[in-house]
Amino acid sequence: MKSYGQFCPVAKAAEIFCERWNALILRDLIGGPRRFSDLRRGVPLMSPSLLSSRLKWLAAEGVIERHGSECAHPTYSLTEAGRDFVPLVEALGVWGQRWTRRDLQDHEIDLGLLVWSLESSANPLAFGDRRCVVRLELTDQIDPKSLWWFLNESGRCELCLKDPGGDVSLYIACTLPDAIHVIRGDIALPTALASDRLEVIGEEWARDAFADWLNLGPLARVAPRRKSA
Repeated sequence: MKSYGQFCPVAKAAEIFCERWNALILRDLIGGPRRFSDLRRGVPLMSPSLLSSRLKWLAAEGVIERHGSECAHPTYSLTEAGRDFVPLVEALGVWGQRWTRRDLQDHEIDLGLLVWSLESSANPLAFGDRRCVVRLELTDQIDPKSLWWFLNESGRCELCLKDPGGDVSLYIACTLPDAIHVIRGDIALPTALASDRLEVIGEEWARDAFADWLNLGPLARVAPRRKSA
């Protein structure tokens, strides 16, 4: 890793935090321990070898720690030093919401990142003790990529590439860009529902819990300040 060659503590911290990908790795660890495969899904453009070396570096710097062995699918979590970066990550998110909001570019419409975001942030406890299958249909995608299932049971939400079986309690339909806009907070959830840009049908108890299950974070409520071009 390149050094600024300064003893200044700002420079030393920036060498760790500002190295490409590091802020995103820390972002994904804020929610709790993650396996290597989970972290890969949060940075799909990062090669596995680079992610592996970066995790080793962050561990050597005392920012993260590794638990378990290679055979047992080790997990990674933030140390006390890593948790001190949390306000910086959150502040970056707020700034990004305020000042970088604009129309999505083609390369930013990322299907894999969307379904990973839904799975990792969803609140399966919103449905109580019920087993609940949520089916998402992305109406603008080709067949192999149009249907996704989220199985909620035993306090976990699990993304399924195929129908996991059992009754589907909640059906969601929208385009991929609209789904991203809702997740980012560009379109308020009530507005998306009222305008039919997001369709939610199913059992009443599941519909009533949908907003809690979606579990949009505080960044979705940050209003943009960037003037339209």
